[in-house]
Amino acid sequence: MKRMLINATHSEELRVALVDGQKLYDLDIESLARDQKKSNIYKGKITRVEPSLEAAFVDFGGNRHGFLPLKEISREYFSKGPSEIKGRVNIADVLKEGQEIIVQVDKEERGTKGAALTTFYSLAGRYMVLMPNNPRAGGISRRIEGDERDDLKDALATLEIPKDMGAIIRTAGVGRTAEELQWDLKYLLQLAEAIKIASERSSPFLIYQEGDVITRAVRDYMRDDIGEILIDTDDAFEQANSFVSQVMPHLTSRVKRYTSDVPLFNRYQIEGQIESAFQREVRLPSGGSVVIDPTEALVSIDINSARATKGSDIEETALNTNLEAADEICRQLRLRDIGGLIVIDFIDMSSTKNQRAVENRVRDALEVDRAKIQVGRISRFGLLEMSRQRLRPSLREISHILCPRCEGLGTIRDIESSALAILRLIQEEALKDSSAEIRAFLPVPVAAFVLNEKRQMIADIESQNGVRLVVVPSAEMQTPHYRVERLRSNDVESDEASYAISPEIEEEPPETGVDLRPVVRESAAVAVVRDEAPARSAAPAKVAADVGQEAPKPAARKRTASKGKKAQASPSLFKRMLSLFTGPEEEAAPKRDAKPKRTKSVKAAQAQQATTPEKAARTPKKSSDESQSTETKKTGTGRRRRKSPRTDAATETVVAPEITDVISP
Repeated sequence: MKRMLINATHSEELRVALVDGQKLYDLDIESLARDQKKSNIYKGKITRVEPSLEAAFVDFGGNRHGFLPLKEISREYFSKGPSEIKGRVNIADVLKEGQEIIVQVDKEERGTKGAALTTFYSLAGRYMVLMPNNPRAGGISRRIEGDERDDLKDALATLEIPKDMGAIIRTAGVGRTAEELQWDLKYLLQLAEAIKIASERSSPFLIYQEGDVITRAVRDYMRDDIGEILIDTDDAFEQANSFVSQVMPHLTSRVKRYTSDVPLFNRYQIEGQIESAFQREVRLPSGGSVVIDPTEALVSIDINSARATKGSDIEETALNTNLEAADEICRQLRLRDIGGLIVIDFIDMSSTKNQRAVENRVRDALEVDRAKIQVGRISRFGLLEMSRQRLRPSLREISHILCPRCEGLGTIRDIESSALAILRLIQEEALKDSSAEIRAFLPVPVAAFVLNEKRQMIADIESQNGVRLVVVPSAEMQTPHYRVERLRSNDVESDEASYAISPEIEEEPPETGVDLRPVVRESAAVAVVRDEAPARSAAPAKVAADVGQEAPKPAARKRTASKGKKAQASPSLFKRMLSLFTGPEEEAAPKRDAKPKRTKSVKAAQAQQATTPEKAARTPKKSSDESQSTETKKTGTGRRRRKSPRTDAATETVVAPEITDVISP
């Protein structure tokens, strides 16, 4: 059974693992020491327009100004209308410095590069993605094919999407009805309206923050094949349960609190698998190994047969090792979230058939990956090239810093090579005019080599150039670091002994590629917008069992729809008596049947709306709070519901949420 495991016992780091039995197949780690900005929406200010790059730099509150290319700028921010622009657009003519603009972080800051921004921001829901200012975008996920794609096209055509917006149905929308998709769209429209209202403040500030790792994991990974979600802390359990109750109430029973004394990840034996994602070399079951080396331009992956002997000959051994490596490499790409250009050096195979088999194995193993991936073919040099989308900062970026000794090279110069290079530098400094004394602050091993093996050379430099050479060993300094100082005659103190010279070195720490300053977390103006009712998704089988009926299958929806209308036309005596106390049904939250019913026709809806005032006059109304409480008790999924934006029951239109309806952290 597939499970989602959430480990939050350490406040500094939260881990989400997806396992199939005891096999780890996906991992997400969020560190509180690093502020992730991807998918966050900001209101920023243009600080510089660069025509040579066809881009603008935007101050959105990050450590560095963000990079906004011209193709990612909506025309609503252009100072000129379409009729005034002739030919190719010059960014300097349509944008100006100091202009305020709403942007979304498309790529995180990496090293010295600022974040990549876009004005075409998107809002991800459970089943859909809404693009409020990009009407030309929209459709269905590329991963959905066949009859499922045709069914979703029909459902998409019935949705009430504003003309100035676009929407995409995600893979999680497969098998959902138009009513469920419309509910998700309605929630996203409320969120877009809240963002529009909150963006009226002056920049720069954070408007909307993408959900934390728990919310993202549940939203993106929770499928029908996930048997349960196990969480080992109360706070994380309440957070996940609240989100599932709001968005996927029929799956609330799968969210469970893990209470065993054995640590959660140890219980499913995945700690060792997680540690392998931090290693350079990963062992294969057959005895081979995979070596992963990230570089500035690409990620190189090498496959070694090592002790692998599974096969009757060298060709079969190479094939078996490559097939094993293909599965493990695709798994490691997900665990480490490696993005960009990837080059895999497979073991050479002479058979073209075997090469095609390895290529097919790679493509099959990548089917479960959420990232967009392009895969080439094995070249005549045995290399396979592929490109993988960066969904978030890689595991290496969020958990590693640059080595302060080798500064990322992985190797350092040996003692002899370092000593000879330093002696050449000393000789060069001694040749300069007005040099009176040369001081060399060296690591102890390098200083010992210079003072002993190169004693004669030091004497020659002093006699030939008339300078004094002082070697100061420093126990706090390590190879290959050193410092050489040149002093003039008026700077030298004649009575200063060499052992009295301080070896302290005031150097700036090496560039690690990671901002180590304390993270100052900004509160978003729009954090969460709650809808007035939970998702109208399929109820679990046990709900239907409570009334002694089997949950209808998707194919039987048309047959059950007519029965539902008939039953609605002539309500039972019990329902008529119940309405005297609870108010009309259209005032309450929609009832969840075993399967969602088709929406009514326009005429039927208008007729029902026309009779609503008469019913309301005869029947006492039920408050929205009481209705919300009744629905919570009926489904058994709500725990602590927050007040939601109001709806007009007569027109079924959503009233724009006020600032009080926006829940800030």
